[in-house]
Amino acid sequence: MGLSNSNLHLAASLGHRDICESLLRAGHEVPCPALNEHHQTALMLAARAGHTDVVHLLCETDRPSILRRDVRGRDAIMEASIGGHDTILQLLLTYAPTGPYEAVQRADVEGNTALHFASSSGNLLGLRTLLAAGADVERRNIWNWSPAAYSATVQAEVYLKGLVSEVERRQQLKRVDASKRGGAVRVVQDDGHGHD
Repeated sequence: MGLSNSNLHLAASLGHRDICESLLRAGHEVPCPALNEHHQTALMLAARAGHTDVVHLLCETDRPSILRRDVRGRDAIMEASIGGHDTILQLLLTYAPTGPYEAVQRADVEGNTALHFASSSGNLLGLRTLLAAGADVERRNIWNWSPAAYSATVQAEVYLKGLVSEVERRQQLKRVDASKRGGAVRVVQDDGHGHD
């Protein structure tokens, strides 16, 4: 944990929703969220530990804290990806104030995205969730490594590459379908009566 965790940090990291609720009612996070020595919020700790009920409560209480960054530039979405918690990822992306697409484009100070972290932890469901939200599978960190290069297992790498192929196939079908619908023009003959 850390020496500067607040009561809310501790309750959230241990999954005690009832205590978190009491602390919030007492004004614990007013005027702004408490931060520990790593500038982490209680939401970040709950997301990494996988406490869905606590994450849901904190998202409803303070949506902007979802995108708040710690000293390493990581947010709660990245922490949930590290922890391998797909349900929490879905919650965070649902409540993200800028929307899911913008939320998954963010990177930490080393250039790692939530997709890098999900890949490195072998979080297969998280990979699917992040790609569905629009995560960039080609995004490289400061060492020029893609999310697939960080795959924890061969299975995760194969799964990620399969998901990427599926996404590309769907995008191609949408482009073909759009081009079929968008190119039609109806020609109407003038009958010479001059109707306007």
